[in-house]
Amino acid sequence: MSETRQTPEGQVIDAVDQNWVDTWAPAVTRPYLRLSRADRPIGTWLLLLPCWWGVLLAAAADPAGLSWFDLWIIVGCALGAFLMRGAGCTWNDISDRDLDAQVARTKSRPLPSGQVTVKGAVIWMAVQALVSFFILLTFNTAAIVLGILALLPVAIYPFAKRFTWWPQVFLGLAFNWGALLAWTAHTGSLSAAPVILYLAGISWTLFYDTIYAHQDKEDDALIGIKSTARLFGEDSVWWLRLFMAVSVLLMAIAIIVGLVPDANIMALTLALSGAWAFGWHMVWQLRRLDTEDWTVCMRLFRSNRDAGLICALFLAAAALL
Repeated sequence: MSETRQTPEGQVIDAVDQNWVDTWAPAVTRPYLRLSRADRPIGTWLLLLPCWWGVLLAAAADPAGLSWFDLWIIVGCALGAFLMRGAGCTWNDISDRDLDAQVARTKSRPLPSGQVTVKGAVIWMAVQALVSFFILLTFNTAAIVLGILALLPVAIYPFAKRFTWWPQVFLGLAFNWGALLAWTAHTGSLSAAPVILYLAGISWTLFYDTIYAHQDKEDDALIGIKSTARLFGEDSVWWLRLFMAVSVLLMAIAIIVGLVPDANIMALTLALSGAWAFGWHMVWQLRRLDTEDWTVCMRLFRSNRDAGLICALFLAAAALL
């Protein structure tokens, strides 16, 4: 006789199966951790990976290579990505609580389902942002300024889908800011390479979040939410190919601009190989994409953690040379 697995009380519909929040976290903390999407870690990865790209490209471009402080930048960005992704998602859910209640995939979230009050969510958001700010203070002044400026696209993003068909651009502006910040945390200033890397990340976000948005396009149409998935419709695959090509091209240019002055051919070759492998992972995604199957869209969206990690690993190898 087969056993039926019990779904934990309050679990969000699209949470990762057997995630640590619903399995191990104390019951009193679960609604707040769900509000932070701790049960769906892909968002933390997608926020973190551009940070790692930025610091690793900066280290690869530096004749001194990786330093001990770079290890703290890597760890600090990981902690900050978890906290700021949580704060950003909390802000997003506060702003979208009425809309989320009308969408099948999001109505089980803590605010529309009544697990958390708006007041509780605001306090939780402030706590996460404050702890993240203390981590930011360990970086140099220029990086601290960039970290504060990052709040602007984060604040705007939840409202973008109300006034533009391109809310994914605003998500890209927010989610890839770490490429600028982490480069600056290593070098003390910005230059062309991290800006180009930032643009590559924005194009990548347009790629993966258009796939993600196909899950909700029917509900979005009913309640008037705009997205690139709805805008592109049957032409989505063509647009995804374009975003893929642009992100790989810009990443390669960022690597060349960053590394060529030092003329380390082995490091340059390794880093460019990462951009090439990054592109092939997106090709693999497109070959499996079915925009009418939300489970496929979610699986491919989550696979972008691996796409971004591939690039980070190659950049790390280049930085170690």
